[in-house]
Amino acid sequence: MPEIITIGESMVMLIADQGDPLEFVSSFSRHVAGAESNVAIGLARLGHQSGWISSIGNDPFGTYIRNSIRGEGVDTSAVVTSTVHPTGLLVKERNDAGDPAVYYYRRHSAASYFSPDMLQESYFENGKIFHITGIFPALSATSKETLFAAIKMAKSRGMLISFDPNIRLKLWTAEEAKTTLLEIAALSDLILPGLHEAELLVGTTEWEKVSAFFHEKGNRFVIMKNGAEGAYYSIREEDGSITTGYEEGFKVSKVVDTVGAGDGFAVGVLSAMHEGLSFGQAVKRGNAIGSMAVMVRGDSDGYPTRKKLEAYLSK
Repeated sequence: MPEIITIGESMVMLIADQGDPLEFVSSFSRHVAGAESNVAIGLARLGHQSGWISSIGNDPFGTYIRNSIRGEGVDTSAVVTSTVHPTGLLVKERNDAGDPAVYYYRRHSAASYFSPDMLQESYFENGKIFHITGIFPALSATSKETLFAAIKMAKSRGMLISFDPNIRLKLWTAEEAKTTLLEIAALSDLILPGLHEAELLVGTTEWEKVSAFFHEKGNRFVIMKNGAEGAYYSIREEDGSITTGYEEGFKVSKVVDTVGAGDGFAVGVLSAMHEGLSFGQAVKRGNAIGSMAVMVRGDSDGYPTRKKLEAYLSK
């Protein structure tokens, strides 16, 4: 059984091969998209035993997703195949001068109907870290219920709960997001909001207030991502004292696509924590992998192997 587990929807992503408006594009490249599976893939590339829980449709896209993620070394034995609901789909424009427009076709997808009774409690048996995002609970009332049930299973086994809010306001309102995500934050050990997410959840981006707020919620580890500039971090030590720090980001020559950077950051942090590195080193690795992710077009294509990561950090 895997030691680091994720849960969430993955979709087939079609990326336009031409930089024209989508109505004029004639060919697309196929990829897998999904914040949680991105993290599982990144961890597997670094040699960690990762697992991904989800539901896919009994269709060619579902088969492609499962085979692709499993081919990366991620355990997919807890993935359920639905004979009723389809696999989700997204289409992304090609844009060489900034983030491209993305169009989602995920309503009534298999993952949105994933219910608590589909969870395998034994899957958490050897787990050490459970990584979740704010995307899965936004899909439906059912997926929200499932996420809370999964958190309960993970916590009962002493797993560290890692939470990336990953707010998607296309899926729910800001008020709905805030209410639910703060509930999840209160159940988490590590929270990794970006600047805009911190502002929505806390009402400010002032680091001292953000970290104090989440420590009060019960989070032992708090990171606020500041994009290319780096990330702030704060730890509530066992004696109650607080240790804070800041790790500068890595400069890149050209940003191709920022999608997947936050997931890459989570890969760096979680892999380093699992290896017993200091929290400052974990945040530095997060910054490194996040920067590697923005230099390529696919969501997880820039995540490194152990050898590539070591070479990148030694520059």
